[in-house]
Amino acid sequence: MKDMTHSADATTVEEALAADNHQGIVDSEGATALAMQNTLLTPRFYTTDFDEMDAIDVSPVRKDWDLLIDQMKSDPNKGHFKKNEDWDHVDWDGMEPKLKAEFIDFLVSSCTAEFSGCVLYKEMKRRGNNEDIVTLFQLMARDEARHAGFINDALREAGIAVNLGFLTQKKKYTYFRPKFIYYATYLSEKIGYARYITIYRHLEANPELRFHPIFKWFKEWCNDEFSHGEAFALLMKTDPKLTSGVNVLWIKFFLTAVYSTMYVRDHQRPAFHAALGVDPDWYAHEVFTKTSEISKQVFPITLDIDHPRWQKGLVAMQRANADLAMAKKSGNWVKRIGATVRATTAFVSLLTIPAVKHRVPASTRLEPAY
Repeated sequence: MKDMTHSADATTVEEALAADNHQGIVDSEGATALAMQNTLLTPRFYTTDFDEMDAIDVSPVRKDWDLLIDQMKSDPNKGHFKKNEDWDHVDWDGMEPKLKAEFIDFLVSSCTAEFSGCVLYKEMKRRGNNEDIVTLFQLMARDEARHAGFINDALREAGIAVNLGFLTQKKKYTYFRPKFIYYATYLSEKIGYARYITIYRHLEANPELRFHPIFKWFKEWCNDEFSHGEAFALLMKTDPKLTSGVNVLWIKFFLTAVYSTMYVRDHQRPAFHAALGVDPDWYAHEVFTKTSEISKQVFPITLDIDHPRWQKGLVAMQRANADLAMAKKSGNWVKRIGATVRATTAFVSLLTIPAVKHRVPASTRLEPAY
């Protein structure tokens, strides 16, 4: 296999992972340890029943499927995810310490999430025989490898990088049934789109708040996230059972878990959001609104994010999580148990808010509109 100079120019996931910017990584123990963490709030590595996924028949959605695959094969973002003349110098040493710590946490978490997708998609591509499924997962793995490599470029400037090879071998893998992979990954891709485009548009209007050049790349980045979400919407559309009956309860669970996790995680980075000029509560509502509107393409319900209990429940969960982190640090088991009970109670309160039902359109196909 010929080495590529940069993952951005790769045409396959194998080429992307063999590229120069994925190699010779500055092995930062702190960043790799951060990425190795397994908590409710950290990105996870997943494995699943690959044979079941390989057996998917995309015939019911063939027209939309072929359109999406052709779009992804055309590779509009080839060569995009690397530094160019728009990459401004970053004064890492002069960055306010709290902002620097939170921004590095954001980059490491994002890198781990992107690489998690790459690992899962590459494994599906490796194990599968179904040409439709193998083609899709090869294309998505290629995109995620580019994203992870680009974030590692940014981290390397700060003298830090995540040892991705070490993560692949050592990080704990969580088994999810295929349908749970669909719900969780569809939502993570679509919420990723909503997050990135919200920040991109905000900084487009307020360029003086852009404290790092990576934000300039968010528009094309979020369009990759959008197309990956489209793929999982089509996978769910191949089997009506996945979005009906008891599975609607699972959809509600994953919506609530993904939204509340995002809220809690974002409130752990106050300096990061202050530097961007973004109020985390406003940002959360913007992202939830966009994601809910998009998810109507395939899910028969959305969460009632304007319900009186919604914001209260999120705040209660965030406070309980902060107290839990402090109790873990101090080793206080009584407070730890109390905070865990409070966090669970808050989540149940959110989960029991009645959902908003609607009709799902015959065709799922959407284009980025924000």
